[in-house]
Amino acid sequence: MLHAVDGVDFTIDKGKTIGVVGESGCGKSTMGRLVTRLTDATDGEILFNGENILRLKGKALKEHRKRVQIIFQDPFSSLNPRKTVYNTITEPLLIHNMYSSKKELERRAYELMEVVGLAERLVNAYPHELDGGRRQRVGIARALALEPEFIVCDEPVSALDVSIQAQILNLLKRLQQQFGYTYMFITHDLSVVRHISTDILVMYLGQAVEKAPAKELFANPRHPYTQALLSAIPVPSLEKKTKRILLRGEITSPINPKDACRFADRCNYATEQCHNHNPVMNDLGGGHTVRCWNYDSLSE
Repeated sequence: MLHAVDGVDFTIDKGKTIGVVGESGCGKSTMGRLVTRLTDATDGEILFNGENILRLKGKALKEHRKRVQIIFQDPFSSLNPRKTVYNTITEPLLIHNMYSSKKELERRAYELMEVVGLAERLVNAYPHELDGGRRQRVGIARALALEPEFIVCDEPVSALDVSIQAQILNLLKRLQQQFGYTYMFITHDLSVVRHISTDILVMYLGQAVEKAPAKELFANPRHPYTQALLSAIPVPSLEKKTKRILLRGEITSPINPKDACRFADRCNYATEQCHNHNPVMNDLGGGHTVRCWNYDSLSE
């Protein structure tokens, strides 16, 4: 049996951003889909304002979808090629019967376009007539339409040029400051997550291996996998050099994994205990937790 997300436990404070990072296949996007109920969990609980959303059905689930929205990774494939910018933005408003008149609907559409930085002249444009940055702004406007409290950002800048990435990241930060949104920001790029996150959760093969405030994680990573990820970030300085940590060995199969550390086969610090027993999350204080038997003896 394969558990895409296995025993992950964390909280997100209102108005904050948790960055979720890890390699492809670690379960980070699946976790985002679970929170939005685009995928149903087979076990566990997901509490939103104290309510277990896995039990929601019918009207209650529809109401939850108003409070929790998602921005997808690929701004082209996530937009209907046959819908204009106006139709895309107003579709969720029509589904939830948010406005009774066409005039109010149009006012809200133009309001959303202004908020995300889209010119009014693009209101009748189709996705293929827009560049990647503008397409992603349409996706963001669609996510904001229902005035959600929580937004899952599933690698929202990974398909964009670097110059456009900065614009979208700054837009998301401005929107959070203006409207108080709470974000789950999913990415494989630690440079990006450092720019936007208040806390960071590192995942490996479906499990959380480390969680800490962003500044603490970058200054004092305690899991060997986190240390390896951070060592791979390019440093734009000729004077400052970092030692790259190379991971060797094969990735453990996620299908029916044995009761052991899932990172042990690639870890330079693994002991017999690591290969035979699955570590628990250790609380280091200050919101810093780590899943490792040898975290206390690792050199920083």
